[in-house]
Amino acid sequence: MFDFIRTHQRLMQLILLILVVPSFVFLGISGYSFVTADPAIVEIGRATVTREEFVQAQRNQLQQMQESSQGRFDPALLDNPQARQALLDQLIDRKLQIAVATQNHFSVSDGALRRAISAMPQLQVDGQFSPDRYHEVLTSYGLTPRDFEAGQRAELALDRVLGPVRDTALLPAPVLDGLKRALTEERTVRLRVFKAEDHVKEVQVTDQDIQAWYDGHQDALRLPEQVSADYLVLDEAAALASVPALEESQLKDYYEQNKALYVVPARVNVSHILIKLPAGASDDVVKTAQTKAAEIVTRLRAEPSKFAELARKESQDAGTSRDGGRLGWIQRGTLPLTMEQAVFALKQGEISDPVKGPEGYHVFMADEVQPEKGETFEQARPKVEEEVRRQLAADRYADMATKLTSLVYDNPTSLDPAAKELGLQIRHAGGIARERLLSVDEAGKDAASASGDSAILGDVRVRQALFSSQVLTDKQNSGVIEISPDTMTVVRVRDVTPSHVPPLDQVRDHIRAQLTDERARAAAVAEGEKVLAELQAQPASEGFGEPAKVSRLNPAGLSKDVLDAAFSIEADKTPAFGGVTLPRAYAIILIDEIRPGMTDTPALDGLGLQMARVWGGVEQQAVLAELRQQLGVKMTDEGRRLIEQGDGGPN
Repeated sequence: MFDFIRTHQRLMQLILLILVVPSFVFLGISGYSFVTADPAIVEIGRATVTREEFVQAQRNQLQQMQESSQGRFDPALLDNPQARQALLDQLIDRKLQIAVATQNHFSVSDGALRRAISAMPQLQVDGQFSPDRYHEVLTSYGLTPRDFEAGQRAELALDRVLGPVRDTALLPAPVLDGLKRALTEERTVRLRVFKAEDHVKEVQVTDQDIQAWYDGHQDALRLPEQVSADYLVLDEAAALASVPALEESQLKDYYEQNKALYVVPARVNVSHILIKLPAGASDDVVKTAQTKAAEIVTRLRAEPSKFAELARKESQDAGTSRDGGRLGWIQRGTLPLTMEQAVFALKQGEISDPVKGPEGYHVFMADEVQPEKGETFEQARPKVEEEVRRQLAADRYADMATKLTSLVYDNPTSLDPAAKELGLQIRHAGGIARERLLSVDEAGKDAASASGDSAILGDVRVRQALFSSQVLTDKQNSGVIEISPDTMTVVRVRDVTPSHVPPLDQVRDHIRAQLTDERARAAAVAEGEKVLAELQAQPASEGFGEPAKVSRLNPAGLSKDVLDAAFSIEADKTPAFGGVTLPRAYAIILIDEIRPGMTDTPALDGLGLQMARVWGGVEQQAVLAELRQQLGVKMTDEGRRLIEQGDGGPN
């Protein structure tokens, strides 16, 4: 966590600068009024936290969560007493700071304000404060310099309340050294594991055991209210299925227009010698150049290996003559037609006749020839058809999405019209609760959790829609819910099953498996603890695995439970033994060797700063707790009711 904050300071500053604009940005601290007709939920000296302030903070909190999760955040996570209390504590802490800053007339000079704003990286260009950038950022968020500076001045004034506590926190050197030694201490450990699965066969579970467990765990077995749903899914597969049969001409046209996707064209790696002709050359000059080019052809056909040497001497193309006349790979469409025809008529190693081009006469040699290769239309046809269908399906999807929205709106009590019009199948699934999808054991074979659409039906937006009053109570279709850019759904409730405890026969196998697992695990623990007691009385190393050197910084693959247990063993001398109960096993830990930790490990160079921040946070909380005592924080009856019962949840 601390590494993230340290390495993302610019991001954190940007959030503070732009997204979390103080509520008093237009007024400053002195503009706060503590008199309001809105009922108070907390009294803080002469100040209050009002119901409206709390509700607005809830809305802001939910909005930020929804934006950061692209609409996938479940509001139910905030609709509980713990979440509401945490939010209220934040509001109380801020009011405490406002009260202290106001009582002590904390202020910030213009110079301090300028320095603080100038230091914000988001307002700098090349490391220097930029007035243009400053105005650009403020304008983009609808703030004037006066309003922004008033808000920053107020924030800096508030920072004087807890800032000195935070900034002067320092972890004592002996404590820091102790932490470093603890983190770098190295132990050589070996494990002996007693597995629950080794005891399964010896476990006996009777019908009386199952009945007793069932009777004693009614609350644990109780299933939440659940619905079964009918729904439509519009996705790429549905859009593809709606694309009509394609004509052969469509596929051939696409192949020709996109031939480069299926065919690598022919190409020639070619060299040349150029005899230049000046613009407007006379017939005699042209004839002389042509004769010279013909002589070069004669010489080269006699000794083709001399091409590079002759090009360096005779070619008048300064760009290629030094490289032996090499032009490189040429594809059709690169050269003028007459030159291209001559080049592509050559076989590897052949010399062309003189070819007149825009600059003069060329003599070409084909260093390497690669013919056209790839797939013919017949060979590429399946891929061509798939791609054409996908492109048509993309257009079809957009059209179907528009129609689906309209059809659902026009027919709110049935999915049939939309299904028939768009060629979609009405699907069905059950076991959908407000908080989760129930398992097959809980909901039966048509459980949404076991269907191919579990990701869709488990989406928080789908569950919210199914349990909205419009869908659950009024039995109407939901609106169109966009799961992703290429998937959307519409749902409606078919049946509602109230919260209930399932009959014993439905959960008998589940209870049997759980009791078997519990008893096998208990047997493994008992066996492990017995062996551990014997080893502590009479040390031995038989049955243990290979040794591994571990530290709190390098667990070497050990689970947290095992690592914590390994370092909790007090070992004045080795070998030393300890044990730990795991989810489905018991492990005995043998400590073979202990190497003391060090204080000069480079990996821990930043530990002091990180722990100072933690220490500062703890001290800030201590100061806030003291301020609560001094100023008096009293929860009203309205506040207690709001925290316990909520206000209908964040919305």
